[in-house]
Amino acid sequence: MKDDKLVTTSDGSHTLFSQKYNQHFHNTEDGGLSEALNKHIIPAFIYLQDKKEVNILDICFGLGYNSFATIYYILKNNLDIKINIYSPEFDLDLIETLKDFTFPKEFDEFKNIINELSTNQKYEDEKIKIEIFIGDAREYIRTFPENFFDIVYQDAFSSEVNFELWTKEYFSDIYKICKNNSIVTTYAISTNIRLSMYESGFYIYETRPTKRKITLGFKKEQMMIGKYIDMELKKIRNKDAKALFDSFI
Repeated sequence: MKDDKLVTTSDGSHTLFSQKYNQHFHNTEDGGLSEALNKHIIPAFIYLQDKKEVNILDICFGLGYNSFATIYYILKNNLDIKINIYSPEFDLDLIETLKDFTFPKEFDEFKNIINELSTNQKYEDEKIKIEIFIGDAREYIRTFPENFFDIVYQDAFSSEVNFELWTKEYFSDIYKICKNNSIVTTYAISTNIRLSMYESGFYIYETRPTKRKITLGFKKEQMMIGKYIDMELKKIRNKDAKALFDSFI
């Protein structure tokens, strides 16, 4: 993180440009906070609006925008809900600097949570539990029981640079630990990635919360949010499109 470049995004929030992956942590045109809310938190909580407790898998923690925007959204909307967030992250140095990162003013109300996570990688009170696992995300997700997660924020760096977190095998592991009424949110819209999700068992939907589309994955068909994408028809129309597999690495 020490060599990563601080960048101000279009909504005024800050992000970083990763030297390791040669990509921004967030889309600078959407903005760090706006992207977290519109591409992940709002779709997920619209779908699960009646839940009183949810388990969330945040792939990967990074600067923590998805987790922190979840807290902000709950406080802003005065939701009576308990959240348990579990998030893998390989870069401990990055996590340890979060207490000094310039986050949006919207996060000021829970600066104590940011500081605690930055120092100890864990936080818990009666309504919020967050656990950051420092290590391999693929190994981490295999430690959870089946039917555990309500929400998955699939927000790793792109498949061009972080291939192992977009394969069919990876999504098969995700599928196993998701509840039957769960939702997977991701910014990625390529047919290859959607096929990786689809061939793992997910029904594929899309919506356009900003000027860019996003992909939503469900274990069952639903009519609440998004447009259904017929992946069998996609395969017929684009015979060259293939799911991503671990063997490609």
